[in-house]
Amino acid sequence: MTRERIDVGIAECVVAHNPAVLVTKGLGSCVAVLLRDSMAKVGAMLHIVLPSMELSSNRENPFKYADTGIETAVGEMRKMGCSINRMEAKIAGGACMFHFDNMTINIGTKNVGAVMQKLDELGIPIIANDTGGDYGRTVEFDISDGSMMVKTALFGIRKM
Repeated sequence: MTRERIDVGIAECVVAHNPAVLVTKGLGSCVAVLLRDSMAKVGAMLHIVLPSMELSSNRENPFKYADTGIETAVGEMRKMGCSINRMEAKIAGGACMFHFDNMTINIGTKNVGAVMQKLDELGIPIIANDTGGDYGRTVEFDISDGSMMVKTALFGIRKM
């Protein structure tokens, strides 16, 4: 079975039926959120940039933010026959990428915390987590089996 590969850009979300492989590249402090309902055979990938829309003056793109992006993606999945009670999540990214002299700007940790909080609020369990560190990642999500492949320059490829 040929699986379509679909790129997910920064501050984007793709919701797709199986068979498909969703891919996002260059995750630093951003977080990839992978959602799946195996019974409905639907998955989603979001490339989250910031923790909350509440603190932003630019409110045009809900997928840029953890709080609104996850809620919007779940809503799109439900329109495709998914049940929130069957959804599970995997997350990756949230690195600390910015070090200046004695100061560290760690938006990655804030992004991961916001993602985890929103998923917990919605009752969606996180079944795999590859977050933190100070290195970038590329993530592939195979909707057919729910696997997340994380590629890094430092640690090679990990499949979860």
